Amino acid sequence: MLETLLQFFRDIRRFHTSEAIKALLKRVLGFGLYGAVLAFLVANYFPISVKVDTILLALLGTLLSLLLVFRTNTAYDRFWEGRKAWGSLVNHSRSFAIMINGMLDNDNTADRVFFAKHISAFAHALKGHLRDDMHFVELEGLSEEYIEKLHHVMHVPNVVANTLFKRAEELARAKKISDIRNIKPHHDAMIDILGACERIKRTPIPHSYGFYIKIFISTYVCLLPFLLVDKYGYYTIPAIMFAAYALMGIEMIAGEIEEPFGLDSNDLPLDAMARTIYLNVHEILDVEIKDDPVPGF
Repeated sequence: MLETLLQFFRDIRRFHTSEAIKALLKRVLGFGLYGAVLAFLVANYFPISVKVDTILLALLGTLLSLLLVFRTNTAYDRFWEGRKAWGSLVNHSRSFAIMINGMLDNDNTADRVFFAKHISAFAHALKGHLRDDMHFVELEGLSEEYIEKLHHVMHVPNVVANTLFKRAEELARAKKISDIRNIKPHHDAMIDILGACERIKRTPIPHSYGFYIKIFISTYVCLLPFLLVDKYGYYTIPAIMFAAYALMGIEMIAGEIEEPFGLDSNDLPLDAMARTIYLNVHEILDVEIKDDPVPGF
């Protein structure tokens, strides 16, 4: 019970380290200031008498909730699709390594090292490609000439995938491995995963839709004090802040998770998944891990 409670508070602490939540808190404070000014003016200079129209509030609240449900579902679908793609990449990388391990002779150390380095390099290259921030130090273990070549190409994951298949084809021709038709489905899956991730990254939710919801929420929250201030006075301030936190928070979290490949605390842990691939394929191919592609992770 105590551990569950501690985990709950740890989750709350991590939740508020998100850049989106930090921006949200600033906006909530802004609405709180707006409510305070309005309450002060009504209490001292411009008294108004507006009855709380519960039907109007219920109607607007229902419409807003439907919009937010659709918004969050759409955003989470993108997040979950990205997670499934990377989960599939982990599985196909392992399967690729297992196939190669079964085909190569035990004393063929050079080719084992080659495939271990390049299969894991594909994951790190894909991560950097999706973040528009390629860290070539994470490809450590590849030849300096090859890394220098990657510095000058437009699409690093494509080049790494191409290198993998070419090496497999060369080994098949040299009779060092059997038919590569057992390998090809896993290689094709890696390319499909690359395309799926690019589709998520390059097809954002239309800006006009997100903008419309922001305007709706802002208008709704700005109207609330006029319906509450006459009856609740200064208690309108926490009420409007809570409403802003709840409604804008949902919208901002949706905006954050719809781009799942970034570096925010709520984005996918691509570093951890890429490292999992690195460790697994090296272990499968019986290649010693002499370096850490994610120092300090």
